[in-house]
Amino acid sequence: MDSPFNAIEVQAAEGPFVKTVVVPGSKSITNRAMPLAAMAAGGVTTLRGALFADDTWHMIGALQQLGLDVAEDAATKRIRVEAIGRHGAASTQPLYCGNSGTTIRFLTALCAAVGGRHTLDGNARMRQRPMAELAAALAQLGCPLRWGENEGFPPVIVEGEGLAGGECSFSDVKSSQFISAVLMAAPLAQRPVSLRLNGPVTSEPYVNMTLQMMRQFGADFLDTATPEGRCITVQPRRYVGGLSYQIEPDASNASYFLAAAALVQGARVRIEGLGSESLQGDIAFASVLQQMGATLVMEPTAIEVGGTGSLHGVSLDMNGIPDMVQTLAVLAVFAQGPTTVRNVGNLRLKETDRLAALQTELTKLGAKVNTTSDSIHIVPPAKPTSAVIATYDDHRMAMAFAVAGLRIKGVRIENPQCTSKTYPDFFEDFAQLTQ
Repeated sequence: MDSPFNAIEVQAAEGPFVKTVVVPGSKSITNRAMPLAAMAAGGVTTLRGALFADDTWHMIGALQQLGLDVAEDAATKRIRVEAIGRHGAASTQPLYCGNSGTTIRFLTALCAAVGGRHTLDGNARMRQRPMAELAAALAQLGCPLRWGENEGFPPVIVEGEGLAGGECSFSDVKSSQFISAVLMAAPLAQRPVSLRLNGPVTSEPYVNMTLQMMRQFGADFLDTATPEGRCITVQPRRYVGGLSYQIEPDASNASYFLAAAALVQGARVRIEGLGSESLQGDIAFASVLQQMGATLVMEPTAIEVGGTGSLHGVSLDMNGIPDMVQTLAVLAVFAQGPTTVRNVGNLRLKETDRLAALQTELTKLGAKVNTTSDSIHIVPPAKPTSAVIATYDDHRMAMAFAVAGLRIKGVRIENPQCTSKTYPDFFEDFAQLTQ
C-alpha cells in the first residue's frame, strides 16, 4: 500500500528548460520482439536498445523457464534470444508473469502454439485481469485453455499439441493484447489462421504495431477490410531468426517529458529516435499536446514539443491511445476550460482502475472530476493545490502526476518505486529537466 513516508517530492520548475531527453527502449516492442524471436525456426536474435524493467524481466524469466537460452546484458541494453526451433518447449513449473499483461497474454498464445503442458500465473492484481477473450480465440484454433482457480482469470493452464489453425473472431474486444497474442502465435499453426475483428478494437494501433513487427520477422499475412471491421489471414510460416533488431525508445514513457514541456512556458523537449516513422501509436499524443496549445515539430525520427504558456481543454476519444489518458488528465488541471476523454472503459481493467484513481487524485489538486464507465470529465481549478499523490502501484499514475509537480510546489508522489514496471530510473531522469 502507498505510504506518505515513502514518497518523493517533485522539484518545481523555476523557469523554462530546453532538453534533449533519452528515454529507455519501448516496453511494447521489447516484449513483442522476444517471443517473436523465440518462435523463429532457428537462430539467435539480438535485440539492441532493449528495455530492462519489471515487465521485460518477467518476459525474460518466463522464456528462460520454458528452456530457452535468453541472455541479457543491461549495461549494453541487449538481449539475445535463442529460437525454440522445431523442437517445442517445456516448462516444469508455473511461468510467473507478475503484473505484466503482455507477458502472460503473449506467452499463453506462444505455449498454445508450441504445444505441451504449461501453467502461467501472476501476482494478485494479474489474477483479477481477464483472459477469457483470449481463451475463446485459442479454443477456436484448436487449443482450449483451463483455469487454475477462477474461470477466465489466471492462473491459466495450456495443454495440447499446438494450434490447428482455422478461423477465430473478436467482437468489441477489451484489450488489443489478446489480438496481438493470437496474431503472433498464428504462423506456428498447422494451417492458415483467419482472425476476424468485428466492431471497435481498444488500442488498435498496438495491433498495427504487432503486424509490422511480425512482417519484420518474416511473417506472411493479408490484412483486409470487412463490413464488420477487419480480417487478418496469417500463413503458416515460421519466423526468421538470427536477426539484429533495434528497439525504439518508448513513446509512452516519452509522453511525460513532452507533457512537461507543454506545461512550462518557454520550455522545449526533444526526443530522438521517435517520430512519424515510429511503430508506436502513442506518438499520436504529441498531436494531442498541439491541440491543447503546445508547439510541435514532428520529424521522421524525432519529436520536439514546446510550451506556449497557454493550454486549453479538449474533448477527445482516446480509445486508440488509452495509456496516455493519465498524462492528459494531469495537463487538464492547468488548462483553460474543461477536458473530456471518452471511450476508455478498458482503463478500469489496467494495473488499477485508472478512471477511479484519476478521479480521487485529480480532486486532491483542486479539480472537479466526474467519471462514467468509460469516460472522464475534468474541470480545472482556479488555482491548483499541492497534494500527496497515491499511485495504487501503477507506474503511469506516478509518472503522470510527476508532471503536475513542475507547476505546483510541494507535490509528493507516493511509492515512486512502482515506476520500475516500465521505467526504473524515471524520477532520476525527470529531475534532470529542472537541473
